Amino acid sequence: MKRDYPAAPMVGVGIVCLKGDDVLLIERSKSPRAGGWSLPGGRQKLGETVRDCALRELVEETGVAAAVGALIDVVDSMTRDGEGGLQYHYTLVDFRADWISGEPCAGGDAADARWFTPAELAELDLWEETARVIEMARGME
Repeated sequence: MKRDYPAAPMVGVGIVCLKGDDVLLIERSKSPRAGGWSLPGGRQKLGETVRDCALRELVEETGVAAAVGALIDVVDSMTRDGEGGLQYHYTLVDFRADWISGEPCAGGDAADARWFTPAELAELDLWEETARVIEMARGME
């Protein structure tokens, strides 16, 4: 299924990986939201559970190992083009995870990967749903 102008929504995952108070984010290299900071994650593959997808994407995009915990929320991301057509539609399943090992190293379709302190996060122009699920994950401790 093609990513832009899809015939149906695509399922993806996001993972809020925490190391103490810090959260791991990636800089997106592809649309939607290319150049922005986001949760590690991506599209689910056929035959893959959403939890397995979360772990795979975390390792591919950041090189970090984590223990996947509770489901945080399910979010819809819809991006329209300049004429109002639905260019992207993702249903995103977001999980909380706790860091186990590894230092962030961008891979896959991530341009960068790094830990952000709460103060640094507050300075970022995050998608409102990303900021919301990060706060929800912190409240699950």
